[in-house]
Amino acid sequence: MRIVIALGGNAMTSADGRATPTDQIAAIKKAASPVAELVAQGHELLLTHGNGPQVGNLLVKNELTSGHVPPVPLDWCGAQTQGTIGMLVVNALDNAFARRGLGAPTAALVSRTLVDPADPGFTTPTKPIGRYLTAAETEPLIAQGQKFVEVEGRGWRRVVASPQPIDCIDAPSAGLLMSAGYLVVCSGGGGIPTIRTETGELRGIEAVIDKDLTASLLARQLQADLLIIATDVEAVVTGFGTGTPRPVGRVRVEEMRRIAAEQNFAAGSMGPKVEAITRFAAAGSGIGVITSLEKIAQAVNADAGTRVMPQPEAVVR
Repeated sequence: MRIVIALGGNAMTSADGRATPTDQIAAIKKAASPVAELVAQGHELLLTHGNGPQVGNLLVKNELTSGHVPPVPLDWCGAQTQGTIGMLVVNALDNAFARRGLGAPTAALVSRTLVDPADPGFTTPTKPIGRYLTAAETEPLIAQGQKFVEVEGRGWRRVVASPQPIDCIDAPSAGLLMSAGYLVVCSGGGGIPTIRTETGELRGIEAVIDKDLTASLLARQLQADLLIIATDVEAVVTGFGTGTPRPVGRVRVEEMRRIAAEQNFAAGSMGPKVEAITRFAAAGSGIGVITSLEKIAQAVNADAGTRVMPQPEAVVR
């Protein structure tokens, strides 16, 4: 099968969220093992990944040096982290393949995601990023055009636009590489936010695109059979925090939308993941899955995770 796997933040950092170089290398090495197993089974794979902690580190550097050098814009931060994480992932995969005697080549694409410059997110930015600052610390950053909101009891935090992804610009290149036998790492962090100007030119823009929604779009553009969002839980759970939590197994698109409306999954965690796999399944090209990184091999064999089906199972390829 052609499979797109979106690796969550737990695959990029230590268990307690630390993102030192040593922690990241160790976490990615662990994530490479189940991915290599799927390649050994003959599947075509593309990986996407988060980059929140890594971009956060770059933003701290921006803040600490804002009085001396201009801050690096978010599209640049996205490109830098795609390059760094892509290098770490392909190194880990190449090593995992070598241990299994596999000759599969790998490639990491610095890749862009097109957004609409008229997206309402640019008018009212709400996506919080970076650390909390004092009012005095925000002054040079506000002078350079950044926006901040005050969170009572914690300080000031930057907010940016989070527009909807409308096109994974580099998906054709990723598809060609996959067809040539490459495992591809693409659209990390939701892709580099990019707009098309009135003159038709492409230009990066300050924004953060939800990585899971981009993974869903990319999987549709590549006509994947399966989209797996790998996170830190084995399945979506209803009744979370109650005495009777229940995992969601196989459901149809309509049922998943009903569950999402009833459960009101958090916008900062499970909400976008559920929306992403539901959008993918609704397009009719394949099955959307949420499960843990450790269970992705079982998920491919329909033995784990929350599975959103586009149509009756007897017809699904």
